[in-house]
Formats: sequence, structure tokens, C-alpha cells
Amino acid sequence: MAKAVRKQALGRGLSALLKDPDNDIKTAEDKGADKVVGNIVELELNNIEVNPFQPRSSFNEDALKELASSIRELGVIQPITVRKVDFDKYQLVSGERRFRASKLVGLETIPAYIRIANDQESLEMALVENIQREDLDPIEIALSYERLIEEINLTQEQMSERVGKNRSTIANYLRLLKLDPIIQTGMRDGFLSMGHGRALINIESTSDQLDIYEKILENSLSVRATEALVKNYKEGKSVSKSTPTKSKTPEYIENAKKEFASYFGAKVDVKIANKGNGKLIIPFSSEEDFKRLKKLISGAK
Repeated sequence: MAKAVRKQALGRGLSALLKDPDNDIKTAEDKGADKVVGNIVELELNNIEVNPFQPRSSFNEDALKELASSIRELGVIQPITVRKVDFDKYQLVSGERRFRASKLVGLETIPAYIRIANDQESLEMALVENIQREDLDPIEIALSYERLIEEINLTQEQMSERVGKNRSTIANYLRLLKLDPIIQTGMRDGFLSMGHGRALINIESTSDQLDIYEKILENSLSVRATEALVKNYKEGKSVSKSTPTKSKTPEYIENAKKEFASYFGAKVDVKIANKGNGKLIIPFSSEEDFKRLKKLISGAK
């Protein structure tokens, strides 16, 4: 316990050093830089801006609330990483979820590692760190690889060294970006796996890609069934006549569909993604019918 208190006090002392305008640290060669760079410093959240190079475009609100609850109980266990951009001003390099969750809790400061880097280095650090995360979907990873190639000018071989992945793995992710945007969205929403996407890449026609994509969703096709469907297509066989095996819908879903249909007075469809999440689709025939459904959902009388 004493060691933890001493570490926090050290962080506060370094924070005070950073607030000295007469000894502002701008480069790694400046006086006092060796005491700050690479060390954990308690920084005020209001002095930190989000990284404009952040490759992630959305954050799950429920997951953020769970992290916020953990931070409320245990504090920020893993420091964020920031780069110094001005006097007592910082920009996130990595750790935006921890940053956002700390704000939700109402913290005033957060432990941080300070880096002095230019924009290109900051982007590279953010992208490489994000690629290592386990909760990124395949399209997010592919977009991060693409940005490393286009904005950092890394070759696939250099990228392989940076992220510790085989070149073939990187190439497979990048190929996903050739899929139609609708299919990419389906992958981001969890309705398709990377295996489904890799099978669909072999179809050059966008319209045919989308036709098969619809059949994957309608029939809850496995990756193997999708590969067979694509193979039939490439051999000139009619996709529409194929009869792939449809995965059995869980009993709890079938029972709920009947209850929903009875309640809403409409046939309700349920689509289930590979991760267990899904979509509930309630059709309506007119504006009046839509308003009727809205009242039923909201419980309005």
C-alpha cells in the first residue's frame, strides 16, 4: 500500500513540473524531459484532447459503462498514453476508452505515459496499438492496416514486423476492403465473420456479392456453406436454385417470434449474428401502421 501511495505522489510531483512555464518541456532534450517521458504522470482530464487520428469511430456505450464502473471501484489500472502538444496540453495516443470512462465517472485526473512525438509517429502508435486489441472487428483492423500503408508509407513487410502478423494475414484483411460497403457494414455489425468475407471476395460482381450476402443472412449460412455457394457460382451453377442447409433457429427465438407477431399484429423477423447478437425486424405497411407500432413499443395509450 505504501508503495502505491508513493507512486501516486510521484505522479503528482511530475504533474507540477509540467506546469512550470519557465521550464516547459517541448523536446526529449529539454531539461527535466528524462523525468517525465516514459514515466506515469497524473494529468488533468480537461488538458487532454482526443486523438484526431483515432482509427476507431464508435465505442460501445454498455462496455464503456462497465469500464466506468470498474474504474470507480479500482481506479485506472492501465495508464493511457499521450503526446505533449503545447504547454500543459496533451493529445491521446492510446487509451480513449479509459479516457472516456474516467470522464463518465467524474474523475479530474488520469495516470498517463507522456510521449513527445510528431503527428506521423502518433498516428503509427495509435494504429499499431489498436490493431493489437481483441475487440476490433475485421473491417476496423483492415482500415488500420490501410492507413499504415497510405499515411505512414509502410510496406506489408514493415507492417508485419510492427504488428507481429504474417504478411499473408495482413493481405487477407486488406482484401476485405474490396467487398461492397453493405457487406463491410454487415461484418462490422457481426452478421458476417471474416471467413464469410474471404469467401465473398472471390466474387467479382458486386450485385452477385450482395445476392449471396442476402442468402447468407436469410439462411444463417455457415462459412463452409457459404464457400460451397460461392464455388457453385464460380462453376456457373445458379445460386438461386441452390438449397444450402439452413441453420436451425433456436427454440427461444421461434417462440418469441410467435409472441411478437401476436402482439404487433405483424410477422416479425429475427436475424442472428455469429456472436449471438441480432436484429428484430418489424414490418409496417403505411404511416398509420408505423404509428400504431410505435404506440405499442412505447406503451403509449
